[in-house]
Amino acid sequence: MYKQLVINVTQHETRVALLEDGTIAELFIKRKDDSDIASNIYKGKVQRVLPGMQAAFVNIGLSQAAFIYVGDVLRDNHKEFEHIFAESDAGEFSGSETESRRGENWENSILSVADRPCHIEDVLKEGQEIMVQVAKSPIGSKGSRATSYISLPGRFLVLMPSSNHIGISRRIEDETERNRLKELILSLRKDNMGYIVRTAAEGIQKEKLAYEMDFLKNLWESIRKKYKKAPVPSLLHQELTVSLRAVRDLLIHEAEKLIIDSRKGYESVLSFLETFMPSLKGSAELYEGSEPIFDAYNLEGDISRAIRKKVWLKSGGYIVIEHTEALVAIDVNTGRYV
Repeated sequence: MYKQLVINVTQHETRVALLEDGTIAELFIKRKDDSDIASNIYKGKVQRVLPGMQAAFVNIGLSQAAFIYVGDVLRDNHKEFEHIFAESDAGEFSGSETESRRGENWENSILSVADRPCHIEDVLKEGQEIMVQVAKSPIGSKGSRATSYISLPGRFLVLMPSSNHIGISRRIEDETERNRLKELILSLRKDNMGYIVRTAAEGIQKEKLAYEMDFLKNLWESIRKKYKKAPVPSLLHQELTVSLRAVRDLLIHEAEKLIIDSRKGYESVLSFLETFMPSLKGSAELYEGSEPIFDAYNLEGDISRAIRKKVWLKSGGYIVIEHTEALVAIDVNTGRYV
């Protein structure tokens, strides 16, 4: 089966379609949102320590300082943090990793780490430089929520540089498979960093796992080097765009070719591949046709039918799907033969 990625980039949104023999298998749509900075990594400076709140404010170069609670400050004893990821998947690829990459369970669990006894004044001082990752984007007048427990998610793994724990997603229930995956990680790991195996890795081959481990390790080394040289405050790592997540998650492991209709996006993809996966540079292509790329691949009609509220079934019946503020309602109708 021939698989390729077709990417359409406009001013306000990016669409990524994974095609299998010319038919859409997966579709991701991400609308531009400059306020969404979740998972960005910064070199910051502690601006103010608040013993009464057991928290601190960190200047990360934005209009509002980031808030970090004592439980989210990296210390020697952080075993509680290691188990969080084994209980959730730390997100899946779905158009935005800030929507689901960490997942609601991850975010809620991260905040619960704050229950650990410690004093903020013992771990942070005003003027201290610190690497932090945004766990929650700013909302209204509230600044972002930060953590110094860095995590880098891939399609199959989550790298935890500050831990040496190896965990397996609880959604992988087969004990034999869990043991196989853990042994694979142990045999491939060349450092003391921690890894969490995600649900998507079930049944994965050793070569694919090794490829992703190398990618995540290279990414972390790149961030570390920037931290040593960068002024404070600085952005060290910006959350990948949906195009680059498609490269990371789909081009490496599934698709044979990537076609994108934006020169800027194409150059970004090439730069990304050059840094982390140089062997795949030849897989990317810039689309320069006269008609829109999704029209050229006959995708618009399929997408239009897929997102309609009314979906006809082969039996002659149909369903109506409606999104409301409270829930998604699905109405099943017996259809035209009644």
